[in-house]
Amino acid sequence: MFISNAYAQGITGGGTESSLMTFLPLLLMFAVLYFIMIRPQMKRQKEHRNMLAAMAKGDEVITGGGLVGKVSKVGEAYVGVEIAEGVEITVQKASVTTILPKGTIKSL
Repeated sequence: MFISNAYAQGITGGGTESSLMTFLPLLLMFAVLYFIMIRPQMKRQKEHRNMLAAMAKGDEVITGGGLVGKVSKVGEAYVGVEIAEGVEITVQKASVTTILPKGTIKSL
């Protein structure tokens, strides 16, 4: 009555081209995602790993919790950080976020 019949469209010669065109937006979105999000994050992780490998005794650091101090001991997984005269804490090496320039901390 009010609804007309729907018929499937016949297949024409451009079958492979149409399947490529259906995946093209998906491929473009993945490429944009890679260059906007994944690649910069991998670069930051590599820089952080290199910074932790180069950390040495006497470096001034900021931890993930916001503590500022001088490195007194460096181990495989943990770092001793002197936050005040005679006060030393042990933190995970990965929690060190920044190595400060020498002379930034003057009160220690």
